[in-house]
Amino acid sequence: MARAVFVCSECGAESARWHGRCPSCGEWSTLVEERAAEPPRGAPRAGGAHRARALEPVPLSEVEAPRVERLETGIGELDRVLGGGLVPGSLVLIGGSPGIGKSTITGGALGNLAAAGRKVLYVSGEESAAQVKLRAERLGEHALRVPIVVETDLDTVVATIEAERPDACVVDSVQTLYAQGLTGAPGSVGQVREVAGRLMRVAKERGVATILVGHVTKEGALAGPRVLEHLVDCVLQFEGERERTFRTLRALKNRFGSTNEVGVFEMRERGLVEVEDASRRFVAEATRAPGSVVLCAMEGSRPLLVEVQALVAPTEIVPPRRVANGVDRNRLALVLAVLARHARLGLGSSDVFVSVAGGVRVDEPGVDLAVALAVASAARGVPLGAAGRPLAAFGEVGLTGELRHVAHPDRRLAEAAKFGLEPVIAPGAPGRTIRAALRAAMGAAERAEAAA
Repeated sequence: MARAVFVCSECGAESARWHGRCPSCGEWSTLVEERAAEPPRGAPRAGGAHRARALEPVPLSEVEAPRVERLETGIGELDRVLGGGLVPGSLVLIGGSPGIGKSTITGGALGNLAAAGRKVLYVSGEESAAQVKLRAERLGEHALRVPIVVETDLDTVVATIEAERPDACVVDSVQTLYAQGLTGAPGSVGQVREVAGRLMRVAKERGVATILVGHVTKEGALAGPRVLEHLVDCVLQFEGERERTFRTLRALKNRFGSTNEVGVFEMRERGLVEVEDASRRFVAEATRAPGSVVLCAMEGSRPLLVEVQALVAPTEIVPPRRVANGVDRNRLALVLAVLARHARLGLGSSDVFVSVAGGVRVDEPGVDLAVALAVASAARGVPLGAAGRPLAAFGEVGLTGELRHVAHPDRRLAEAAKFGLEPVIAPGAPGRTIRAALRAAMGAAERAEAAA
């Protein structure tokens, strides 16, 4: 007979009754009612005695680590984020907002693997085979070679994987599959946990590189219980706006590689296209108008030049608006407070809008100085830069007005020099403080105007 339990959607802990706050992880309003079947007669209950065989520990120095040949998807940006390609037997979770390109990139990866002679399988739980074919026609001839099954029953999907034994498999999406032994609806905490656990076991036992496509919440986080992220080997997040052409792919977790790599893509008529040199596109579109500064950012292990734009406008609204797109709103508030206190640039009666052009999101502290210079330029109506080129900058702004060093300054400077963006305002002489950096930037702009 089924009994009611309450499962935390964050940590997966179970409780016999509902609580406003999870007793395990402390999160509020995360307990969801589920129906759990009673264990069969004769099965040991939780807390009961269980006879088990003791294991003999082995020193790590004696453990043999076989070299695993990765499956290259043929998409260079995806392979780099994964750490060199898909690992056989691994479980990869890829999430993103609807229409961002999750199914497009996974379909293209399977098509390239099929063209390379690998056995692949596409499991669709959301779209019909005809709908998937329409998308595959845009991706090219290789994508049409991918075999597909349309099914939401977990037992049927596992049996199909066992029978086909593919090298790589895509399940789109994990929230649509359901296990018949559970009473929860597809996508519920118990169902997602059981589906991911079963798929993980078959992937490990048969050496199938499995990609799970997942949904995201309205806040942008991966939907489903947090235990789902703990089960998988790699978590990839697609970021960007559907109205913009650029997409970024980040690794939030990777057991087989680094989490510092980021892939950049552009959505075109024939699907996602890799952008190997995104800096060239962003610098070419950058303007030298007031409020425009080029940021020398680091996306993983490679430098990236993006344009930071600011707009300052008088307002009678109290409090004034602070809008940030592509940067953290809290960092914008910090920069504005430092400008008011240490640079004598008060904007208490003005709306401030800051945006990173191209739909790119920058989360590193090196964006502070670029935001500060862009806001100061917009507030004073003075364009920054020289000889028709925009000003480039990077650096972290401290609460006492000093500029702090950030990682990989040499790579940032080299990337700016490649496009002729010199000199660069950065921590160190002449930019030891925010006031000195503003003086150097404004002075260079005034000299450029005088020379013109």
